[in-house]
Amino acid sequence: MEFSPQLKHGRLIKRYKRFLTDITLDDGTEITIHCANTGSMKNCLYPGETVWFSTSDNAKRKYPHTFELMQTDDGHFIGINTGRANALAEEAINNGLINELSGYDTLQREVKYGEENSRIDILLTSQDRPKCYIEVKSCTLLEDGIGYFPDAVTTRGQKHLRELMQMVQQGHRAVLMFVVQHSGISLVKPAEHIDSEYADLLKQAVEQGVEVLAYKTLMTPSTSKITAPCKVAV
Repeated sequence: MEFSPQLKHGRLIKRYKRFLTDITLDDGTEITIHCANTGSMKNCLYPGETVWFSTSDNAKRKYPHTFELMQTDDGHFIGINTGRANALAEEAINNGLINELSGYDTLQREVKYGEENSRIDILLTSQDRPKCYIEVKSCTLLEDGIGYFPDAVTTRGQKHLRELMQMVQQGHRAVLMFVVQHSGISLVKPAEHIDSEYADLLKQAVEQGVEVLAYKTLMTPSTSKITAPCKVAV
């Protein structure tokens, strides 16, 4: 995924009202940018550190700039825009970078499924193979050298795990894929200390045949792309 033009930068002031972030540009100007992240963004936001943002040419947008990356003072990049995770996963699958998800004929996005009115992030199909339902999650929470998901209690994420288990019960393939958008993460675990119910459901899902994958993302102000597998411990 290329950022064209290359992202611009500023310094973080604060994030507030969930979807808004104030930053300071190099000339001292303060602007408000859109933050496309519904999580708590725990351990991702430190005032004064570098924010990288894109700019839309859509004149109808109230906030034309979007918070894309956070760069910490120790050099780590964090993918803030969780909407990018699905696109990164799709791009990597189409380019044959995810060995576990290769060999399918068709890729669809946002397909309705399940009994709880859900939409699967990615659906892979082939005539001679079971359907493959893929739920994509962005992992950015780093604590003591370990990446955790979720960073806040997620009833929506719990629902997705139940839906994936139902797909396995119906004879399909179901995959939970963590797109690791923090360059400091090399191991992903369920955040039992944040959402114990999600952690319990994930263990149950694995026992029932739901597959769990994690892939690291290389992030710079000009590009973002999935590069290599990351360890997972459920």
